[in-house]
Amino acid sequence: MTDTICAISTPAGVGAIALIRISGKNAFSIVNNCLKQTQPAEFQPRKSYFSAFYDAETQLDEVMLTRFPSPHSFTGEDTVEIACHGSSYIQKRMLEVLTGQGCRMARAGEFTLRAFLNGKIDLSQAEAVADVIASQSASSHSLAMDSLRGGFSHKIRRLREQLLHFTALLELELDFGEEDVEFANRAEMQLLMNELQDEIQHLLSSFKMGNAIKNGIPVAIVGEPNVGKSTLLNAFLNEERAIVSPIAGTTRDTVEDTITLDGFLFRFIDTAGIRQSSDAIEHLGIERTFQSIQKAMLILYLIDCSQITQKEMEKQIDVLLQQTDFADKKMFIVANKTDLSIGADLLQSYKGFEIIQISAKQKDNMNYLLQRLKDFASSSTHENGVMITNIRHYEALGQALQALQQASAAFDAGLSQDIVAVDIRRVLHFLAEVIGEVSNEAVLGEIFSRFCIGK
Repeated sequence: MTDTICAISTPAGVGAIALIRISGKNAFSIVNNCLKQTQPAEFQPRKSYFSAFYDAETQLDEVMLTRFPSPHSFTGEDTVEIACHGSSYIQKRMLEVLTGQGCRMARAGEFTLRAFLNGKIDLSQAEAVADVIASQSASSHSLAMDSLRGGFSHKIRRLREQLLHFTALLELELDFGEEDVEFANRAEMQLLMNELQDEIQHLLSSFKMGNAIKNGIPVAIVGEPNVGKSTLLNAFLNEERAIVSPIAGTTRDTVEDTITLDGFLFRFIDTAGIRQSSDAIEHLGIERTFQSIQKAMLILYLIDCSQITQKEMEKQIDVLLQQTDFADKKMFIVANKTDLSIGADLLQSYKGFEIIQISAKQKDNMNYLLQRLKDFASSSTHENGVMITNIRHYEALGQALQALQQASAAFDAGLSQDIVAVDIRRVLHFLAEVIGEVSNEAVLGEIFSRFCIGK
């Protein structure tokens, strides 16, 4: 990429200030042609300077310029950032002037692509840039920043380095195949492969929570009709988001909304009441309820504690457990309508599921329920440590794990070094894919097309 690119890096529309970024080998000379008073060559790097910006002989605006010489810039190229007034007319005219001087308009994500191609960041860090921009909560921002700082990349590089040492020894053994020598300690190598399988499996298992933190932890509010599901959703949101009615079957489709608690984004899903129904529309709503349960990480199963006994509640929970796989889910049984009954005959838990008594209508004990939601998110994050949030990383690591398992099986079966070495090279390839040490133009085009223009 030898051409010089330019783009507006601030959101579209009118504002106090807009930022225009220029990057490439001719960035300084192109900007120089647009100034009459102060030349960029006189600017000290990474300091802002006031100047006038001209369209031919007409002053277009008064701007602040900052010069970043190669390689000490985001892209690794000579870069100039121009802060101008936020008039849409001024922004448009400045881009026209810059393109008239030899710039071309940047494509989506092209500045970050250049940073990757110039070795300023690896591919997972480049993807983290987009995640930082898109973050909607403190927790998703924290995960993205950890990846941007290289936390995830360092983890992958460490895994590769551990495996590369033994791979080199196996390759060396192949060179001396006729002499029947061993350079790689077999016991240490088997131990390493087992440890790597555990670490990759741990990363893979973190994806569901990592993706949930990134996009919002899905919480399904379920239960029979008229237990207060819509009232609970409204209580969470502090607004009348869902229709509340004493008529059974009012909610016939899922209703979703989000709130942020202690930096975690929660995506609440109010569902149709679970019951036997001959109504075709309500039946479709109930089917969607079970789809929401399958997708959720956290389930709030509501009961009306003014109308139900412990035995009846247990029957409902047992039926739900038969219909749904709870292996990777958390559930709280929420005994609602304590304003009508204190639910004294209910136990504190059933089959390990905590029973929380509340009144969604009166908002009694809602603070405790919210705290339990925050505890769930916080404990899940701490347990996982480094987490993956990107489906591309998840798929590449899954392929790496499969290749590693094949290498381990071949090793255990006493197969020749060349067979084991082929599988290990595949592991190294997939790990390298994650951080972009091996990539192709189609993959890069897909990744960077999702970026904003100007980033």
